[in-house]
Amino acid sequence: MVKIRLTRLGKHKNPFYRIVATDSRRKRDGSYLAMVGTYEPFSGKVNLKTDAILDFLSKGAVLSETVANILKQKGVLQQYLKAKKPTKKHKRSKKTKKTNKSEEIKK
Repeated sequence: MVKIRLTRLGKHKNPFYRIVATDSRRKRDGSYLAMVGTYEPFSGKVNLKTDAILDFLSKGAVLSETVANILKQKGVLQQYLKAKKPTKKHKRSKKTKKTNKSEEIKK
């Protein structure tokens, strides 16, 4: 399963994170499929590649809690939900009653 999550970089007590798409079985700082953004928690800077994020989400990627919060703040998650649009459910016609075979034999 592909997961969009944070990978930690930076100095001791001065973290810097990459937002990456990776296989969920990989280590936190292991290899990844694509880097889709960066996050600096102390300065609050966030850089996102929205095209790549939306592409991974449309293919079924799962967001970590932190990344989901970041995307909500930046409006990317709302953009994805608008593009997804729920499909209308079609009403089924009423089913005809099924007759039992025993009733057909009696007739």
